[in-house]
Amino acid sequence: MKVTQEKLPASQIGLEIEITPEMSKQTYERVVQDFTRSLNIPGFRKGKVPRQVIIQRFGMTRIKASVVEELVDAALKEALKQEKIDAIGNFQLKSQFDELVEKFSPDSALTFSASVDVQPEVDLKQYKDFTLQAEEVKPDPTRVDTTIEGYRKQMATLIPVEDRPAQKGDTTVVDYKGRYLPAGEDAEEQDVPGGEATDFQLELEDGRFIEGFIDGIIGMKPGESKEISVTFPEDYPQEDLAGRPATFAMTLKELKEKELPEVDDDFAEDVSGGDFKTIAELRESLEKRYADEAEQQTKSNKEQALLDELLGQVEVDLPETLIEREVEYMITQTAMQLQQQGIDIKQLLNQDTIPMLKERSRPDAIERIKRTLALGEVAKREDLKVEDAELNERVREVLTELSDRDVDPERLRSAVAEDLLKEKIMTWLEEHSTIELVPEGTLKKDEPDEVEAEELDATDAIVDVDVVEDTQAEDAQ
Repeated sequence: MKVTQEKLPASQIGLEIEITPEMSKQTYERVVQDFTRSLNIPGFRKGKVPRQVIIQRFGMTRIKASVVEELVDAALKEALKQEKIDAIGNFQLKSQFDELVEKFSPDSALTFSASVDVQPEVDLKQYKDFTLQAEEVKPDPTRVDTTIEGYRKQMATLIPVEDRPAQKGDTTVVDYKGRYLPAGEDAEEQDVPGGEATDFQLELEDGRFIEGFIDGIIGMKPGESKEISVTFPEDYPQEDLAGRPATFAMTLKELKEKELPEVDDDFAEDVSGGDFKTIAELRESLEKRYADEAEQQTKSNKEQALLDELLGQVEVDLPETLIEREVEYMITQTAMQLQQQGIDIKQLLNQDTIPMLKERSRPDAIERIKRTLALGEVAKREDLKVEDAELNERVREVLTELSDRDVDPERLRSAVAEDLLKEKIMTWLEEHSTIELVPEGTLKKDEPDEVEAEELDATDAIVDVDVVEDTQAEDAQ
């Protein structure tokens, strides 16, 4: 079989393949036999129907199309093997299929053109002797006190209040019902969907509901009723409510304030479940945790600075197959994370939103692929490898940590090997570069683009929609 190669853009190889007359004849005969065996005609034994009857029944065009389809697939596989081409993804037929069918003759050669994606060639202009800056993260000295104060609020006792009005930080029990005015000149007020509750426990903290809702309760006394006027945000996810004025009939039934526990050794033991006997031990543990977090964040900042610099040094013509795979992987990972958060992904990921998500994910997918290929090129040039002994040791450690879970050993081993190799590459890059640590906030961060900003706003709005369910879930815990 004659095969001619041509290098194409986007890491593709073009192939012109000439199928021999013998291969055409053999395939034609086999396909006709398959049609013969599949046909039952009264008066003929199965498999013994004359060829002319087969051609009349199915039509020569259909038979030739089946032959050409089988020929192209078989010839391409043989060509890749013959030319030792490591293809990724499916092939793309460049010749017109209808023309191939029209030209096909069982006793003649058939020539067609196709292309296949192959692993791209990576041009890494520089990968060492970088001079970079990275932000050094230091522990916030107030964070331990803030955390302990948060623990106090979690363990607070609710004490009924009757001699003063509601204020921020209080916990209330309320009945409410919302009405809103839809858009349109002749529109009449309607009930707010999901905007009604009885004996609902609500903490008077900012951000729990739309603006004005909490402020309207502050100053009320137990037994008091009033109407609270609000306006839904313009970017509210429920389109019918977005930007619309509404009123909530509110009745404050109970008012409670938090009585915080003393910060002492008993408190430390209670909040830690007995892990710490004294408040000093608790504080020491928190200080270590936040110091470790700061150290890890500094390390991440250094790695990110190296990766950003490395990304700027790589030139590669990416095949579409790799990009599509990475986009699919990213969307799948996002869907899994949303499911773990209890979000119904069928509402977010459907035939309308998935194409948009794929398009938005494409730039990130390309960047991720380039970064991975650049790291792989560093490993290849410097002969960085993961030894079996260290891989086996790390796998044992991870299996011990995940002893209560059902783990696929092969997938785990592959993932651990990737992580170990990346660690080796990043360590090598850092050892062969100069990284200056600068104070946190020194380096200018890229602002989120308009799409990202819109997504963040939408996420914030969704929190408002689900706030009733979230609060009830918290109260049930």
